[in-house]
Amino acid sequence: MQRRVIFNNKVLPYLLLAPQITITVIFFFWPALQAIYWSVLLQDPFGLRTQFVWFENFTTVLFNPLYIDSVKTTFLFTFSVTAIAMSSALLLAFMADKQIRGAGAYKTLLIWPYAVAPAVAAVLWLFIFHPSVGYLGRLLSALGILWDYKLNGGQALLLVTLAASWKQISYNFLFFLAALQSIPKSVLEAASIDGASPTKRFWTIVFPLISPTSFFLLMVNMVYSFFDTFGVIHTLTGGGPGKATETLIYKVYSDGVLFLDLGGSSAQSVILMLIVIGLTAVQFRYVERKVHY
Repeated sequence: MQRRVIFNNKVLPYLLLAPQITITVIFFFWPALQAIYWSVLLQDPFGLRTQFVWFENFTTVLFNPLYIDSVKTTFLFTFSVTAIAMSSALLLAFMADKQIRGAGAYKTLLIWPYAVAPAVAAVLWLFIFHPSVGYLGRLLSALGILWDYKLNGGQALLLVTLAASWKQISYNFLFFLAALQSIPKSVLEAASIDGASPTKRFWTIVFPLISPTSFFLLMVNMVYSFFDTFGVIHTLTGGGPGKATETLIYKVYSDGVLFLDLGGSSAQSVILMLIVIGLTAVQFRYVERKVHY
């Protein structure tokens, strides 16, 4: 027998959907349309007059060497954060799924970082790795390691990558743990009796069964790396040193808010949106084929 929810009042379903639709339109569709609108306009330095310039803003952005460098930095940053956050979370979830003493407290502590705001997470890492006041920062200096992420671009990119990954591990951990706990234990026990090693059991049984969750988290982590890491970068490095940590989303902020180039930053927003949509489409087209539902 199929159970269905029936609304006698035809207006009630629309009223229930109205808050979410309103939020989506105001905070998603309206800003996207505004970005598209401003991307084809050029504003004078005093903000008194605008001119319709077709795709001139896009041409200027795409032929800017600094923007190309930001694209390279963003892809390296996104790949690193996604790989570190997902692999670490899977390892922790695999360990938490075992019968260990204090597993409840262990899981609770792993979930806590998800409640920390990105800017606050960046401040925590700043107090740890700051070359002057950070505990590990001073320890590295005492060991003779030239650690100063405010002057070294590679160290700065490494630091924001680790901070952004740490912030996302808890979210991935929750989903991976739920996926692992949904696997029937009898299947793993049968494979163990047949002589399958733990590594073989993972790659032939566990990983295929959690592949839908892995694919979902791949999408979420990619979007997180592109957009939600702004607070971490802004607090830790401000895009520096020498624009070494200036990702695409931070460059949109820098050009639009700091340098008041509304047309150029809007064009960058549209390009960033197209990049994320394109990557998502490619992953759904090719990666999803390997997912076992």
